[in-house]
Amino acid sequence: MIIVRKIRIPALPTEKPRRLYIYLPKDYEASERRYPVLYMFDGHNVFYNSHATYGKSWGMKEYLQKTKLPLILVGVECNPEGNRRLSEYSPWDFDRRQTGFIEGRGKETMDWIAKTLKPAIDEEFRTLPDRDHTMLAGSSMGGLMTVWAMIAYNDVFSRGAALSPCLFLHPRQMAALIREKMPLAQPTRVYMDYGSAEWGGRCAGHWAEMFRTAAGLSRAGAHTAARVVPGAVHNEAAWEKRIPVFMDYLCPKD
Repeated sequence: MIIVRKIRIPALPTEKPRRLYIYLPKDYEASERRYPVLYMFDGHNVFYNSHATYGKSWGMKEYLQKTKLPLILVGVECNPEGNRRLSEYSPWDFDRRQTGFIEGRGKETMDWIAKTLKPAIDEEFRTLPDRDHTMLAGSSMGGLMTVWAMIAYNDVFSRGAALSPCLFLHPRQMAALIREKMPLAQPTRVYMDYGSAEWGGRCAGHWAEMFRTAAGLSRAGAHTAARVVPGAVHNEAAWEKRIPVFMDYLCPKD
């Protein structure tokens, strides 16, 4: 079952309400058990092709139903107006030729997720609210936010998956944050990957930054996985194919 609600985030105003998606396992209503929770960025791209920006979702509903994974998934729609998504999903300001100056409002985004949304989800639904059972995932700018939040909000989230993360935007700030926050709480697990055909295949520098970040996280005490996926491009169809890999990493079978 997927619950779709219209919400507003006061710190991140938009002209229209954004959608909040809450996936509940099939046995939720028939049981009394509690469930871990995965929070995902770009929630509009997670479940429904008709809601997805480019007409193709991740297909997370089909994966969760097929595997019967006992998990609650919460997706939050971004603000699609202009460059607001870049702003909401960047921990720091940046200025690039392609975008111009972008004010980083990632902290406002994560403060709302960690301090407003998560308590509300834990209050309404039968969750396992401790950090060991609270996870994050996202792609591209959402992947950048996932890596950053796994460090900056390490007391809230223990596991994260960052697909095609835009780590190249803030390499020095991310490295400094990792040094500042080490050692990370245990357990901390971070999965990262990049497709070999992203950006027309001109992404060796992005791979290098991913591996440097993975090394820094490992030194800080995180269990870290990082890989380059042969032939994969930068879109939801490519990320969908990696769902079994990163979900097995986030939710290893006992």
